Amino acid sequence: MRNEALVGYLLHQRSYQEKRAIYYLFSQQHGVVHGIGKKGAPLFEPLQLFATGKRDLKTFTQITISQFDSVRENEQHAIQTDRSSTANHNQHYGQIRGQQQYAALYLNEILWKLLPSEDPMPVLWQHYQDSLNLLKQPLTADELRLCLRQFERHLFKELGFALSLTKDSSLEAIEADTTYRFLADTGFMPVIAEASVELSSSAAALFSGQEILSMTQRGIVSATLNSWSRLHRQLIDQLLDYQPLQSRLLWQQQQRYQ
Repeated sequence: MRNEALVGYLLHQRSYQEKRAIYYLFSQQHGVVHGIGKKGAPLFEPLQLFATGKRDLKTFTQITISQFDSVRENEQHAIQTDRSSTANHNQHYGQIRGQQQYAALYLNEILWKLLPSEDPMPVLWQHYQDSLNLLKQPLTADELRLCLRQFERHLFKELGFALSLTKDSSLEAIEADTTYRFLADTGFMPVIAEASVELSSSAAALFSGQEILSMTQRGIVSATLNSWSRLHRQLIDQLLDYQPLQSRLLWQQQQRYQ
């Protein structure tokens, strides 16, 4: 890159020398780009900057908040009309607050840790931007969780993980009256005869056949949200090699002290 204009969002940053920082930018043009720039760039805001360098670590200059509006007009209208008429007109570009800030940090962390460098993902980038815009709106607890599960689904698809909810690990059809254990690298395995102690120790990985069929038929909706949350957590943990997520720990601590 030589003085190439990029548009994107910061996923992560860490201090580098006194006045500079190392930034992990999720760009519309090249996916995740690593670079060094002046400290002070904000999270969750669309940024414009220039990137220069042939190596993995670029030099970022002229970092500014972008004023572009790439959200489709009909989507913006749907969001605005679906909310209370008392909502602030500028809320679309407002700050993410409260629990929704922890959710946004979670999205940033899984992207930062799972996406390869300089691999363009324009479709996922658009889903990420749409998710941030949604997180700037007033949301119920279920709406917040639905936002995260929908984004995770797009991420899994981009990473090449195709979830089969119609067949088990032996390619047999899912049976409503069978219990299955989900393994991220195998799929749904029928539980035939296991010790009750072992079953109870991994209950989060167990799904009834009827539960799986409901997920298949209804998709990610409020009624199936708990099931999808358990399933997605299994996948995320596997992809991260079971390393803890700081955003998840912060969220749990915040819930504990409420």
